[in-house]
This record gives sequence, structure tokens and C-alpha cells, in this order.
Amino acid sequence: MANIKSSKKRAKQAVVRNLRNNSQRSQLRTAVKKVLKALDANDAAGAQEAFTAAQPLLDRFSARGLIHKNKAARHKSRLTARIKALKAA
Repeated sequence: MANIKSSKKRAKQAVVRNLRNNSQRSQLRTAVKKVLKALDANDAAGAQEAFTAAQPLLDRFSARGLIHKNKAARHKSRLTARIKALKAA
């Protein structure tokens, strides 16, 4: 356990940040899963709607450093491609 005042504060901040990061990462995964679920159900409109909700989350959390920017770009690219393919079919 920390003894110095500043290290006690840092320990508290780390706990708070950890909880926030876990919550936001979970929120992001849920948003992506909603898109995938709609794609698996062959619901192009639902997938597009879910993707419209998930895209700002991907951008925001990658800008904050919660996930890597390339991971966000990869998710957006792959989901967009699957939605386009579903609409074309």
C-alpha cells in the first residue's frame, strides 16, 4: 500500500480510471455486437442503424486512447463492407 500522499492519490485515480475504461470498453463492445447481430439476422436497415450508433463511439474512444486508432479503423472498415455486401445481396 502507498505511504506517500501523492502515491495514495495516484492509486485512487488509477482505480477510478480503470473502472471508467472497463465501462467504456464494454459499451463499445456491446455497440459492435449489435451491428454483428443485425448482420447475422440479414437485417440491413438494423445493421446500418446500429453502425451509425457505434461509429462515433469507435472514433471517440480511439481518440481518447482507449483502443488503438487502427483497431477502430479496422472495425469500421469491416463492418461497412459487410453492411454494403448485405445491401447488395
